[in-house]
Amino acid sequence: MTTTLLIEQLLNGIGYGLMLFLLAAGLTLVFGIMDVMNLAHGSLFMGGAYVAAHVHTRTGSFAGAVLVAIGVIVLLALVLEALLVRRLYGRDHLSQVLATFGLILVADDAVKMIWGPSPIMAPTPVALSGPLQLLPDLPYPSYRVVILVAGVLVALALYLLVNHTRLGMLVRAGASNRPMAELMGVRVGRVFSLLFVLGAALAALAGALMGPLTAVQIGMGEDILIPSLVVLVIGGIGSIRGAFVAAMLVGLVDTLGRAFVPMALRPFLSPTLVSDLAPAIAGVAVYALMAGVLAFKPAGLFPARG
Repeated sequence: MTTTLLIEQLLNGIGYGLMLFLLAAGLTLVFGIMDVMNLAHGSLFMGGAYVAAHVHTRTGSFAGAVLVAIGVIVLLALVLEALLVRRLYGRDHLSQVLATFGLILVADDAVKMIWGPSPIMAPTPVALSGPLQLLPDLPYPSYRVVILVAGVLVALALYLLVNHTRLGMLVRAGASNRPMAELMGVRVGRVFSLLFVLGAALAALAGALMGPLTAVQIGMGEDILIPSLVVLVIGGIGSIRGAFVAAMLVGLVDTLGRAFVPMALRPFLSPTLVSDLAPAIAGVAVYALMAGVLAFKPAGLFPARG
């Protein structure tokens, strides 16, 4: 293991963690603050990836594709919130899980109907296809650098929005005591609708940015939803700061595990066994991290309440 390889994998882990944060931040807003368990959040991520890949292929403009993807998913989220999610406020979590799981099935079939069952290509922007020389012996993909910068900027903007704006104050008031907030003149319903749309926009942004790095295919939303829920639990439900810290931890543990566990096992096991065992160990490491955190802090690292 060289220092260059270690730095490269650390950057990859941070980039993956930032994309997890964009998805987990939407989850923690919707679940932690609105108390709505939205399993279809990953489907919004998938929709953003598909729309961005399609528009980018047709127009050649990656920035335009990202904006179109966010716009389409925001409009879809407005419809979903008005027709379905609004009816789930105050319902038990089982009802919410069943309703949003149904949305996953509908979304997967809708994508299959529009784009077909096969994965589609999400090309890397031509201007960002080359490497960027971060260090004398460390060329790093320009597109991954853009993801790092975009993730940090969005995380900072979201933190300022929730913690240092009037909207953030109204959100916290509605989450803490909705009847009292409504008596004070806060239109909590509108605030919650805006939160749901904001979470959808973050999911669409993450999907659009991750498209060129992963396969854009049916079910990709469910694949990333599970680590996002792990981030939610580790960080503390309803906490933006917790979601950020937990996403960094999960991203680094997952990426470093997949990169270095095979190297650690190779001297002792056959190549076939290493190829089968190493991914399983790397995957288990994330859940071991969650179990370790919950053993000492059952409410997560930075719980929003209590």
